[in-house]
Amino acid sequence: MAKTFFTETQQAQIIESIRLAELNTSGEIRLHIEAHCEIEPYERAKIVFEELGMHATEQKNGVLFYLAYDDHKFAILGDKGIHEKVSQQFWDSEKELLLTFFKQSKFVEGICLAIAQAGEKLKEYFPYQSNDTNELSNDISYGNEGGKHE
Repeated sequence: MAKTFFTETQQAQIIESIRLAELNTSGEIRLHIEAHCEIEPYERAKIVFEELGMHATEQKNGVLFYLAYDDHKFAILGDKGIHEKVSQQFWDSEKELLLTFFKQSKFVEGICLAIAQAGEKLKEYFPYQSNDTNELSNDISYGNEGGKHE
């Protein structure tokens, strides 16, 4: 089950990395985990992005990290606002970073570092404003075998 892929301590570490990454930006970061992905992971990430309401952020600056652990698939999806600001090279380097850590089974370390780097880019282009609100939960979302998030 996806909820048990990370220990409670690891989940708390990831959620804290999201909170810290979002401290100085209006951007929103989420992590979605599920066991299986029967389609191309980027396509699945687009579906999850929509299901989580990430497309509805005011500045279109949400970033989703998607992981299908049993199938060894992952994707990173940035909404239109952030994607237009950073080059494809940024997303490619984030994927390479994750791949390096994942090959060493250092999932938490890789995810937390990638989240921190995404937060830095979000802070650069979408700095925190005094009227900002946390538009989306920082909690990890989980998929079940049917591909729907819990």
